Amino acid sequence: MKTCLRLVSLLALVGTGAASRQEARPNIVIIISDDVGYGDVGCYGATRVKTPNIDRLSAQGLRFTDAHSTSATCTPSRYSLMTGEYAFRRKGTGVLPGNAPLILEPGRTTMPSLLKQAGYATGCVGKWHLGLGRANLDWNGEIKPGPLEIGFDYSFIIPATGDRVPCVFVENHRVVGADPGDPIQVSYGKPVGDEPTGAKNPELLKLKPSHGHDNTIINGISRIGYMSGGKAARWTDEDIADVLTHKAAAFIEEHKNKPFCLYFATHDIHVPRVPHGRFVGTSQCGVRGDVIQQLDGSVGEIMATLDRLRLAENTLLLFTSDNGPVVDDGYADGSVQHLNGHLPAGPWRGGKYSFFEGGTRLPFIARWPGKIKPGVSEALLCQVDFLATFAAIAGQDLPAEAGPDSFNLLAALLGGPRETGRDHLVEHAGGLALRKGPWKFIPHVPKPPAKQAEPGDKSTGPPDPSGIQLFNLAEDAGELRNIAEQHPDRVRELSELLDQIRKNGRSRP
Repeated sequence: MKTCLRLVSLLALVGTGAASRQEARPNIVIIISDDVGYGDVGCYGATRVKTPNIDRLSAQGLRFTDAHSTSATCTPSRYSLMTGEYAFRRKGTGVLPGNAPLILEPGRTTMPSLLKQAGYATGCVGKWHLGLGRANLDWNGEIKPGPLEIGFDYSFIIPATGDRVPCVFVENHRVVGADPGDPIQVSYGKPVGDEPTGAKNPELLKLKPSHGHDNTIINGISRIGYMSGGKAARWTDEDIADVLTHKAAAFIEEHKNKPFCLYFATHDIHVPRVPHGRFVGTSQCGVRGDVIQQLDGSVGEIMATLDRLRLAENTLLLFTSDNGPVVDDGYADGSVQHLNGHLPAGPWRGGKYSFFEGGTRLPFIARWPGKIKPGVSEALLCQVDFLATFAAIAGQDLPAEAGPDSFNLLAALLGGPRETGRDHLVEHAGGLALRKGPWKFIPHVPKPPAKQAEPGDKSTGPPDPSGIQLFNLAEDAGELRNIAEQHPDRVRELSELLDQIRKNGRSRP
């Protein structure tokens, strides 16, 4: 009864009248980390890396144990977060090169455009990786369309990833620090200019690749793709976390007197992992553990900024990741050798690139003092639901054609019982999988990747010869016992539901 009364009072925050909606609107800060797994932070079981700030956020908020990205890689999961649409529905939403055009259509309803319409100041800081401009973009001029054209008022971004060129920051429509006398060229086909590469000049590297990543060398690290020019604009990897965190904090400071939404997408813990000197050697898990602790420092800076400005009480602060974890992702940084018993995905099978649970099941913490009671929730949540849920928080009606896969999960976010979460969820990687309650259905098993299994990674075993897999996660969290043959009716039910979701083009009524 108490739970019901609390939910009724919390749901009343979004009201029906304009006045109540105006009063109810919290600031929204989304911290989305990169490649951080379910087991990578202390409040989800990590012991050999220390994350006191994230753990404090968890103690002050609600920690979800069944929260997901839509996809097990970054571009599609970020696409879904922004649009409320499963990325598998759209061609061109795979992992993008650094010179890809924008894959979000200006004019469509997005998470930032909806909040901007509701009167929020909207800011985007950090990793973007959703494309910029049109084909054959000139990096020396105006870089548009981009974040500003899909609803952000301000952006300070890494165009793609740290291991892809161009290795520059873009603020709004311009490369930061660009020199007209040293024009930037970018290519993902043939080399440009005469810059040394990792393939031809390994003696110049301070961090060697383990596979791929052997094109243009920047800051002693070879990348994916070729770049020339822009020397004054190039980032220093060791400083990326500080630069992005300071920009995020500055946005909060600037907009402290009106409702704001900050999308802060950290580079950590994506490769190349090159922590600032003050974090080197601070964990028990080598450089990967060190950058986890660096990430925790960034989270702490954002929390401290909200506290200093007395904004924490009226701010919904979310911490999550874009997909599951990976250990060796292209650089020989010793991460595999120094895991030291650490399990990046926790109890789940797989990780980044995998449609097993470790690919999309992530840390997800929500704090909204006075509105969200601290605790743990088993409700099924997904980042694709941000659009509809934030619409409810901001008192906005979601257009019928927008967010075709986004559900209003405000009740679950506020601490409602498991039933207030999702009924089902499509998980996307090399194929599709379907979650419904404790059941996990995989209709097709692609050929496993041609790599050795990393410690704690169960995803690289041989596929089941049936080609169809069914697991009961309540009894088999590791997805190791395929029970498809024992439950043909359940297989049929989930297969039909997945086919319906594919064919209908939407899952939101």
